Amino acid sequence: MPQTLTIRPLTRDAFLPFGEVLEADPSTMKLINGGNTQRFHALARAEAEGEGVRVILNIFRGQPRRFPYELTMMERHPFGSQSFSPLSGRPYLVIVSADEGGRPGEPQAFLARGDQGVNYRRNVWHHPLMTLAEASDFLVVDRDGPGNNLEEFFFDQPFLIHQPSL
Repeated sequence: MPQTLTIRPLTRDAFLPFGEVLEADPSTMKLINGGNTQRFHALARAEAEGEGVRVILNIFRGQPRRFPYELTMMERHPFGSQSFSPLSGRPYLVIVSADEGGRPGEPQAFLARGDQGVNYRRNVWHHPLMTLAEASDFLVVDRDGPGNNLEEFFFDQPFLIHQPSL
C-alpha cells in the first residue's frame, strides 16, 4: 500500500538542503538602470561540472499530472544543477529527497506558488516536473555537454500524492 506524502508550502528554509528557492527576495534587491529596475541579485548558482560543458537555457512545457498520483521514481543530475522558473504563473509541485547511501530517502513534497522557482543543486534527488491543472511553461537552466548527467531510481513501493488545494 502506498505511503501518502504531505504537501507543504515551499519556503526558503525548508528547501535549503536541496537548493535555492528563486523568488524576489527584498534583502538581495539592488536598483539598476537609473533606478528604473529592481534586480534581485544572485538568488542561486548554476553548477556545470566536466570538460566541454556549458550552461544552457530551455523552456519546458509540462503537462498536468492526474491525482491521486503514484510517485514511483526520482532522478538526479550528478554533473549540474537544474533550475525551474514558472513562466505561466501557475502553482506546481516540487518533490525532493535527501540522499541515503546513493538512493533517495523518503520524498518531501512542496507546493510552489506561480511566482517561485527552484534551483536543484547538483546531485539532488527530485521528481520530474509536476504541473497542476493545465499545461505550464518553465524557464529551465541546466547543463549541456558530454557525460551521462541523469541518474534514475525506482522505488519498490510507490508514494501517493493527493490533489493539493490551491
